[in-house]
Parts: sequence; structure tokens; C-alpha cells
Amino acid sequence: MHVAIVGCGLIGNKRAKALTDSRLVVTADTNLARAQQLAAQHTGCVATADWREVVSRPDADVVVVATTNDQLAGITLAAVEAGKHVLVEKPAARNAGELEPVAAAAREAFEKNGVVVKVGFNHRFHPALLKANEIVTSGALGPLMFLRGRYGHGGRLGMEKEWRGNPAVSGGGEMLDQGVHLIDLARWFLGDFADVTGHVGTYFWDWPVEDNGFALLKTAAGQVAWLHASCTEWKNLFSLEIYGRDGKLAIDGLGGSYGVERLAYYKMLPQMGPPETTSWEYPGEDKSWQAEWSHFLDCIREHRQPMGNLDDAVAALRVIGKLYAASGVGAREGSDGV
Repeated sequence: MHVAIVGCGLIGNKRAKALTDSRLVVTADTNLARAQQLAAQHTGCVATADWREVVSRPDADVVVVATTNDQLAGITLAAVEAGKHVLVEKPAARNAGELEPVAAAAREAFEKNGVVVKVGFNHRFHPALLKANEIVTSGALGPLMFLRGRYGHGGRLGMEKEWRGNPAVSGGGEMLDQGVHLIDLARWFLGDFADVTGHVGTYFWDWPVEDNGFALLKTAAGQVAWLHASCTEWKNLFSLEIYGRDGKLAIDGLGGSYGVERLAYYKMLPQMGPPETTSWEYPGEDKSWQAEWSHFLDCIREHRQPMGNLDDAVAALRVIGKLYAASGVGAREGSDGV
């Protein structure tokens, strides 16, 4: 696959490093020097400051969109209309209303021309989460009852001045940034949510978006996801606990500053009491980016929808929009996805 990357910041560079069975042929960034710096690391790759040149290039099979949130949907739509496969970073748009027409166009392009569009929900491809999903799918936990998820970091000096603190560019704060991963994972395990309640608020950072988001989500069957996303965590944290009638799974850490990635399976015994415990540890480099890219390529070759597509992103954004509306920030255009 010949690949183009639009947006050559931190995530664009991560995507470039994760390419397998692929060749980077063009980079684009409004900061041309940044595009040139990434292009220089790949033989024969060229750089441009105009993303429109990228989507019209006949030698680009796949477009990776890793821009600020306000640009994600528009560039993705243009690439789909040009017949390119697309991997767009989460959250794929600022709100559900902005993403819905892109998702509709992607569904049509997939049916007519085999165009595959994936969203960068790389957390699904962490080994502990893949193993957890395998255990849940096997039925070993029995019927699922609820899950509890926490995800957060401590921010950094000057963060309130970055683009994520500008709602016109970002579309929202921490619930949209890291919280979208929690919501996507919760849907992956429990399914769609019929009832959404919660609150988002700003407690520490001096910016017009939330630094903490709290969600209580319920499926039609009454299963609950209790989620908290925070950028006042101070010590980086990832924790996801999944409770079934016959056992529990606990995933902690994502590697790096979030700590070693671990999975524990607590199997309930007939006499109850202390459970039978099995644990796995996944030290070393985060390979979720490479695993996600390999899955994306497999879906292109096999003409199938990827795990974590635009419909999944729309569903997650609708949940976030309802949380914003409930907290009095639903005036952001289209934020409730209605």
C-alpha cells in the first residue's frame, strides 16, 4: 500500500512508524517544515503544505488523517470521495452531526468501490484488551453485568493554551479526548447505550472546555458502564474492570507513563470466596499502533468493515454530545448529534 499522511505532528509520526507492508509516499502539513521532516525519513517521499494535493494523487492508496479535530471530517470526506482508503484519528470529528454525512458517504463507498475507512481506536488493539475481549466472547465471564473505567493524565504546563483548549478547534475537552476511548471500549464490550447520564466540568485548568467527564451509561438490557475521564489525574492512569456473573476482568496500564499493561482474570468458584486468579503482563513497547494498522490492511484486502469504524465513532460522539447537553454545553453546534 502507498500511504499519505495528513498532519505530521506527534500522532502522524507515530502512524508513520507503525506502517507495515506499506510505503509512505507523501506527507502534508500546514507547517511545511514539519511535513518535510517526516518525508525525509522515507525514501522517495515528498512533502506538501496542501492536503488537497494528497487526496488527488493517483499514487496514494491510503490517506492517514492526523490533524486537529476541526479538520478530520472534511479531509476524510474528500479522501473517501476520491476513492482512497482512510484511517482517521479519533474522535474523527468534533461532534456526531459533523461526522454523520461522512459515515454515510463511507458506507456507500465501501459498498460500491470497496473503500475502507477506519477510526484510530488503537486501544482495542492493546494485547490486554484483545485478550479480555477474547475471554468475554468465550462466555467465561457469564452474562456481563457492568464495567467501570477510568482514564486520565496530569496535563502539562501551558496545556490550556493548546488547540485542545479551544472548543472551536477541538469540539470539547477531556471527555472527547481520552473519554472517547473509554466510551468506545465500553460499547465494544456491552453494546449500544440506551440511556446516557453524567456530567462534565472544569475544575483546575483555565480553559473553556472540561477537564473531567463522568458518565453513567446503560444498555437496553440494564448493563451499566461507569466511566471517568480526567486531565487532573496527576499520575497517569488507565483502568478498566469488566464484571460478569461468573467472573471479573481487570485491565491496568497501557505501557509507558501509564505503567506496565496487565490483565487479571478472577474466576468465581462454586463456593464463592477468594476467586481463582490468572494474570498476564505485557511489558515493553506499545504495539497497538502496528496491530491496528495490520488489521486495517487485512480489512482492505478482504473487503470487510474494520473493528472501530465511522459508525462506532458516531455512536461514541452521540454519547458525548448528550453528556455535554446535560452539563449545559450542548450549544456547541451539532454537539448532541441530533
